[in-house]
Amino acid sequence: MRGLLSSSFLSPLASSLGITCATSLVVPLAVVVAAPAAAARPPARLPAAEAAGDAGSTQSLPLAPLDGRRAATAAPGRAEQGLARRDVRPFSLVGVVWDDPDAEFHGRVQVRTRGAATGRWSAWKGLETHTSEHGADPGTAEDAARGGTAPLWVGASDGVEIRARPEADGHGHGGAIPALPAGLRAELVDPGEGAASGAPATRAAAPAQPEVLPALSRAETAREAAALRGSAPGTPDTPHPPDTPAPAGPATEEDQATEGTDTTDTTDTTDTTEVAEAGAGDPVVDGPRAAPYIGPRPAIVTRRGWKANESLREKSFAYTKKVKVAFVHHTATGNGYTCKQAPSVIRSIYRYHVGSMGWRDIGYNFLVDKCGKIYEGRAGGVTRPVMGAHTLGFNSNSMGIAVIGSFGATKPTAKSVRGIARLTAWKLGLHGMNPRGKTYLKSGGGNRYQKGKNVRLNTISGHRDGFATSCPGGRLYSKLGTARKTSARYQGR
Repeated sequence: MRGLLSSSFLSPLASSLGITCATSLVVPLAVVVAAPAAAARPPARLPAAEAAGDAGSTQSLPLAPLDGRRAATAAPGRAEQGLARRDVRPFSLVGVVWDDPDAEFHGRVQVRTRGAATGRWSAWKGLETHTSEHGADPGTAEDAARGGTAPLWVGASDGVEIRARPEADGHGHGGAIPALPAGLRAELVDPGEGAASGAPATRAAAPAQPEVLPALSRAETAREAAALRGSAPGTPDTPHPPDTPAPAGPATEEDQATEGTDTTDTTDTTDTTEVAEAGAGDPVVDGPRAAPYIGPRPAIVTRRGWKANESLREKSFAYTKKVKVAFVHHTATGNGYTCKQAPSVIRSIYRYHVGSMGWRDIGYNFLVDKCGKIYEGRAGGVTRPVMGAHTLGFNSNSMGIAVIGSFGATKPTAKSVRGIARLTAWKLGLHGMNPRGKTYLKSGGGNRYQKGKNVRLNTISGHRDGFATSCPGGRLYSKLGTARKTSARYQGR
C-alpha cells in the first residue's frame, strides 16, 4: 500500500483545526481531496526523544537474532529475533514494525514487560501480526511507510523483552516456514501527558476546540444536519469560529437522557449484561421523529479533550463524498486499561500510527472505550466524511469506529456496544443512512474482493465483512446485530 511519509514529518507541522460553531462542528482550514494517484514520500520517524510539546516519545530498538549460533547457520530471516530483557525509558504501548509495508509477518511476536510501579515482569503476551488490512486503500495518496503489528497497551513500564519467531501460520507458503520481514524494530511508545489544554501544539496558533462536544437534542441535531447539507465536503473551506457548545437553554428530560457521558471510571471487569434495543437512560425516540431519520448527537470527546499533539500529523485533510457504511473494529491493544486511561491509550495509538507506521494521522475516525465514551479520531471534522485508514479497500464513503480493546475471547461491555449505536445513529443519519439497511461500496482492492467490485454491505459492518480478517474479534462481531437495532431505534425508526 504504500507510498512513504517523510522522516522529517515529525518536525512540528503547522496545523490548524478550523472549527465551526455547533451546527458545522469541525471545519478544516486546509483540505486535500482523496486522489487516486499515490505521491511518493520518504519514511516518517519519531525521534527517540522529542520536544513536541507533550513529553511523549517513541523508542525504536532493532531486533537481533537471539541465538547467535543458530543464526549463523540459519537461512536469512529464519532465526528467532528479539530483545533480551533490558531496562528502557518509561513507555506504555509496544509494537513491532518492519521495513517493507507489503511484507507479511508469518509467525508470532511475544512481549513481556516490567511494571514501572511494581518492578514485576508480566507473562508473555502475543501481538497481532496480520494487520495489513488496517490502513489506506492501495494507490491512494496515503500509504504506510512500513509494516507493523497491532500495538499492545501494557501500562507504565520500564523494562521489556521480545521474541519474534518465524512459523507456518496458515497464511500461505504451503506450510513452509517463511522468512521474517527485514528491519524488525520494537516501538516503545510513551504517550506523555498530551498537548497543553490551553493551546494545541502547533507552529501557528489555531482556534481552540472544546474538550467535549456536548450531546444535542434531536431538534438541534436536525439543524446541524441541515447546516451540513448546505456545505460541500471535499472543497476548500475558509476559516470559521472554533467549536462552541450548543446554545444554552432549559435542559429537557430528553437532553439529559442523551448526554451519555461517564465522568467517573468504572471497573475493568467485563460487563456481561445483554444490550437491549433501548435501555434506561437511552434517548426518547417514541413519538414524532426528526425528519430525516437522525439520532441525537452523543457527547464526543474531541482531539483537544484527549490532548492530541496536532504537530505530529499532517496539517491537511482528505475527504470522501459521504458516509454510507460504518466499519466496526477493535484496536487489538488489549483490555487492561481503565476508562481514565483511555485518552493515554488513544494518544499512544495515534503516535504509533503516525510515527511508527507512517500514516498521516490516527487511522480510525472515532473510538469508543469500555465505558461507552466516544472520542474523535482522525482530524478533519466530526460531521464530515473524513477519509480514514482503517479498512483496506473500503475507506472511501465509510468511517471506521474502533472499540478500544481485544474481543476475540473477551465480550465487549454493554456500554461500548451502546456507544457504537449512539454514534452510528447520529453519523449515519447525517448522511441519510438506515443502520439496519444495506448499501453498496466499490472495493479498492483487497484479499476478499477484487478492485472495482461493487460489494453489498450492511451499513453497520464489521471489519471482516470487507476483508478476510479476525477483526473486530468474534465476541464484538456477534453484537453488531444488537447495535444495528439499537441505532435504528435511536433514529426513531
